[in-house]
Amino acid sequence: MNDFSMAVVPRYAEVDQQGVVFNGHYLTWFDEACTGLLDDLGVAYPELMAGGYDFQVVHSEIDFTSPVRWRDAVRIAAECTRVGSTSFTIGFTVSARTADADERVAVRGHNVYVVVSTEDWAKRAVPDALRAALTRT
Repeated sequence: MNDFSMAVVPRYAEVDQQGVVFNGHYLTWFDEACTGLLDDLGVAYPELMAGGYDFQVVHSEIDFTSPVRWRDAVRIAAECTRVGSTSFTIGFTVSARTADADERVAVRGHNVYVVVSTEDWAKRAVPDALRAALTRT
């Protein structure tokens, strides 16, 4: 299990009229955390693409628990929860803390990614190096 997480400070433009982070921004944060996790595991996205592979999100889930507001201190934890033959799943936990409160889980979610060829965008098996990195404990 990897213990990767990254910090985010919600920008003013990411907050909606209800005063909380607009839900669509969590997907952007998930993608950034996925890239950060892969970097942390030694899988550079440009090298993956140079090898003829890419991956695409085919399914996302976001479960809201509590609000994230402008300037909250936010951490996004990411970990691989499943590796299949052509896909892998990354789980995300968004934790937030205000200046006067303890850290709390605000959002949980996951993305399912399918590996594709950069030539024809058809599904491909998860490359051995990516599989090894994602399943490293």
